[in-house]
Amino acid sequence: MTQQIFDTATRTLRAFEPLREGHVSIYLCGATPQSSPHIGHLRSGVAFDVVRRWFAANGNDVAFVRNVTDIDDKILTKAAEHDRPWWEWVSTYEREFSRAYETLGVLPPSVEPRATGHVTQMVDYMQRLMDNGYAYAADGSVYFDVAAWVAAGGDYGSLSGNRVEDMEQGETDNRGKRGAHDFALWKAAKPGEPSWPTPWGDGRPGWHLECSAMSTWYLGESFDIHGGGLDLQFPHHENEQAQSHAAGDGFARYWMHNHWVTMAGEKMSKSLGNVLSIDRMLEAVRPVELRYYLGSAHYRSVLEYSPEALQEAAVAYRRIEDLITRASALAPVEPGQWTDAFADAMNEDFSVPRALAEIHKTVRAANKALAAGDTDEATRLAGAVRAMAGVLGVDPVEWAGRAGAGSDSADTARVTEALDVLVRAELDRRAEARAAKDWATADAVRDRLTEAGIEVTDTADGAQWSLKENNNG
Repeated sequence: MTQQIFDTATRTLRAFEPLREGHVSIYLCGATPQSSPHIGHLRSGVAFDVVRRWFAANGNDVAFVRNVTDIDDKILTKAAEHDRPWWEWVSTYEREFSRAYETLGVLPPSVEPRATGHVTQMVDYMQRLMDNGYAYAADGSVYFDVAAWVAAGGDYGSLSGNRVEDMEQGETDNRGKRGAHDFALWKAAKPGEPSWPTPWGDGRPGWHLECSAMSTWYLGESFDIHGGGLDLQFPHHENEQAQSHAAGDGFARYWMHNHWVTMAGEKMSKSLGNVLSIDRMLEAVRPVELRYYLGSAHYRSVLEYSPEALQEAAVAYRRIEDLITRASALAPVEPGQWTDAFADAMNEDFSVPRALAEIHKTVRAANKALAAGDTDEATRLAGAVRAMAGVLGVDPVEWAGRAGAGSDSADTARVTEALDVLVRAELDRRAEARAAKDWATADAVRDRLTEAGIEVTDTADGAQWSLKENNNG
């Protein structure tokens, strides 16, 4: 099956054809390190890490560029509020993002450019836009001329599906703008703010210009895939595309957007105060289990957070881990070949839920082979599981060999695993009692587990358990 990608720009499932056979170029909008990352930020990193791994697993050379927006209004505001130099503030939180990516097993990018290191490229980009009649200088700032681009038949609004008249930029400094919809390519210097020299005056980059300049500098005037969170579709990506096309670049041939992590139906955001830090999450599960959870939903679907869902994901991962451990005790288990069903799932717009279903189907088959004493078949199937889990970045053998896979969290995981054995024994006793219609014993088991802080949920796959959330502070 040919790789299919849901292209946001056309709103269709399109066959993927790279610009160059055997080479895939991807640009992902990375961190704006104004504060510590939360799981909403990291979902994008995990989702596109899976995309990258699948292309690489199929023999492609993948050029993967993930930027850092290291100059931004929010960064300057936060640094000023805390009386810290802006460069020190951004460096502090950039390191936190890097640590979080590494903790979750996200592969390092081919290159990780920073906006402040590419002012020369931005100046060149602005000059090209001016030469083409789609940008103008005003009071030390430089703006993109939306009206001129639209009048020339430009595709402004095509990516987000918005009408031009409805596309408010949300910019507060509008000095010298010709049109209300024009957006800043370059912002004139303000007292106390960092600035860089340009032919039109000292200032700092506009958010959208940064990504056009960096993506094309490293990947060329046209590249295969541009990715990012759904919240970036407008204005950021819409403006990126407009200025890049207006400059004469082909720019991204496919657009991919991952959906949000939500809590109680609300998008995670610091402004709403509903964020969960990576460190807090790792008090409950191991890094690999958190990665499994963040990558378990389809990238275009909402991932609704709950403590129960997180624990269910951890238990599901441990089933994979347990199989590999038991099979490896009998014979070496090397990564084998994924199944056709797994490949079909990944080729259909990276359908990780279907891919995980195939992994667990294979785990069950391998467990049956182990129970039957068929070591050869169990080893073969376990090798397939390793190959498939590796594509998703959750191969238990690779994680077991990772330095710093989580010291405190690893201790927590061992306790959880031991608890799982004990709870499972109780759940088996409860199931036997229910089968015998011994409701008193079944209820007594459940009550005892509830008293111990363990919540039992009956599902089609049998009883599942999770620790009740601690609401004491």
